[in-house]
Order: sequence, then structure tokens, then C-alpha cells
Amino acid sequence: MLADVVLEGGGVRGIGHVGALCIAEEQGYGWHSIAGTSAGAFVAALLAAGYTGGELYSILRDEVDFRRFAQDTWFASLLPVEAFRLLLRGGIHAGSYIENFIREKLTAKGIATFGDLVMIEDEAKDSNARYRLTVIASDISSGQMLRLPQDINRFGLDPDALDIALAVRMSASIPFYFLPITLRHVDGRTCLIVDGGLLSNFPISLFDAPGEPQHPTFGLRLVDTMPTPDCPWPPNPTSNILQISRALLKTMLTAHDRLYLDNHTFVRTIAIPVDGISATRFDLSREEAERLYSNGRSAAQQFFATWDFPAYKAAYRSGQLQPGRQQQLHEQMKRVNLHMDGR
Repeated sequence: MLADVVLEGGGVRGIGHVGALCIAEEQGYGWHSIAGTSAGAFVAALLAAGYTGGELYSILRDEVDFRRFAQDTWFASLLPVEAFRLLLRGGIHAGSYIENFIREKLTAKGIATFGDLVMIEDEAKDSNARYRLTVIASDISSGQMLRLPQDINRFGLDPDALDIALAVRMSASIPFYFLPITLRHVDGRTCLIVDGGLLSNFPISLFDAPGEPQHPTFGLRLVDTMPTPDCPWPPNPTSNILQISRALLKTMLTAHDRLYLDNHTFVRTIAIPVDGISATRFDLSREEAERLYSNGRSAAQQFFATWDFPAYKAAYRSGQLQPGRQQQLHEQMKRVNLHMDGR
């Protein structure tokens, strides 16, 4: 069974995606078109290159050193140097570890550029159907989302020739934490490219097309709960510009976790709990990584226990309008009121 899959961004918590992918593959699914943002792009690129969910689990568990995501040379890690980078270049860390790691793993599969992931040769290079992989980034100079490789032509570059590892590096450039990627627009402007999560952290409709789909699109989303008196979130230090920047970013990323999903989106989304683990928890322990992976597996098992593709197509892709969530809630309110009046 084929399916498209869209992986939400979420920093180091992306290992939760791998748990869900493993269950989907155990259910018999293989992957057609794959898209990801930030950490989702990290996992999506390896998935598109041919790594299985089980192989990705071994890679993230045994080979990735999350601490190196935000680790530079001793000189670059000095506070004055970090402050200089943040104020004048828009980020603290180089982010080269992410790019180099992805490039190494892709090379092992004989893949380097998006041209190696072309599915339909005669499809236009700006089409969502041409490439097996789509990576989402943000052009903050223009205020526009970038589909990579399709939108790289805005900078006078050939989508087929775009380096996949560089595209993932763009998508994973968490603002303030990592230096933005600089590209020159065809009109001569200099543009800064950062984390795709700023503009589209969960682009699940990317592969939707008119008519009845031949296979489903699943969304893998990382979600957190609101703090409670019994389980409050740890406070964010805000004593200097670096800590304030980190606190702003953490607050923004946490807000993404609670964004509203309409029924059409929610019904095909595997929601993976992250148990309060921050997207920038680069000192993630092995136990926390295992818990995220297990959460992904559990969420996917629960999803596939009730998922029905023919029923989805009949309800949401048959052309018949379904009542929205607000209308459904209003009808439910009326039924409750009638029940109360009849008592």
C-alpha cells in the first residue's frame, strides 16, 4: 500500500516521527511522496533516500549526537562570539553538523541532489508531483514559504541540481539558534532562509489534488499539552539577550504544537505526544529519546486501529460537503439542550 506522508517540524523531538513510521511500515505501507519541515525534513530526506523506519531508529538512536547540533568550536562558543553572531548574523550556531550528517547518509544511498529523487521526468520542475521529497523553508526577507527544490528557481538555481543536505539545513535553521542561509534573489536582493516552521510547520495539504486520491496522505504531528499546577513547564531564563531570544523561540514553537486543525486535516493526522520535551533540548537523554519513539509507535497504533481509507474518501473527497466542526458542535449543543429540557 502506498501513501504520502508529511512530517511536522519539532527539533530534536523528530525521533517520535520514526516510531510512527515504523508502525505504518509494519501495517504494510510504503512511501510515495514525502514532505517535511525542520526536524521533519531531516527524517523525510532519509526516508526518501530509501532508509526504512527501523534503519532510521538505529541511526537516530546510535549515530546522531544531538548535542552537536548546537556545538561549535571552543572559540565560537564564547559568549561574546555568540552575541556577535546573534546580533549581526541572526543566529548563534553554524548548523554544519546537520548538513554534513545528512549528506553522509544520502551519499551512502547514492543520492546527492533532488535530481536523484525525480519520479516523473516530464513533469514541470515547479510541480509537487515531480520529486519524491519536498522540504519546507522560510524566506524571511520576502515573507514567503519555500517549497524546495521547486521554489529555488526564485534564486536563479536549477531545482534538479539543488543539494538535498543544504535544503534540509535551510529548513532546520531554527531562528536565533542557527545562522540563516543567504541566497541572492533573481531581482538582486539578498534573502535570508530559515526554519520552514515559521510559515508552514505542517503542510499536510501539499500533495492534495482535485478528485479522488489514489492513496492517502498521512500527517505526523508532534503535540504537547498545556501546563498544569501539578505538571508546570520549567521557567525560561530571560537574563540576557541570548536567553530572551531562546525564550521567544521556545514560546513560538510551543504555540505551534497547539494550533487548531480542521476535521479534514485532523482525521488523517497521527498526533504524537512529546511530554513537555522542548524542540531545542539538544541534551536529550537516551531515555527521553526512547520515550518519544515509543510515543510515536503508540500514537500510530491507535490511529491505524480505526483508519479506513475508503471511508475517508467517501466522507471528505466525494464532493459532498461535510458540516464543519463549529456546526457539529452547535448541533451537539442543541441535542444536549433538548435532552435537558426533556428530563
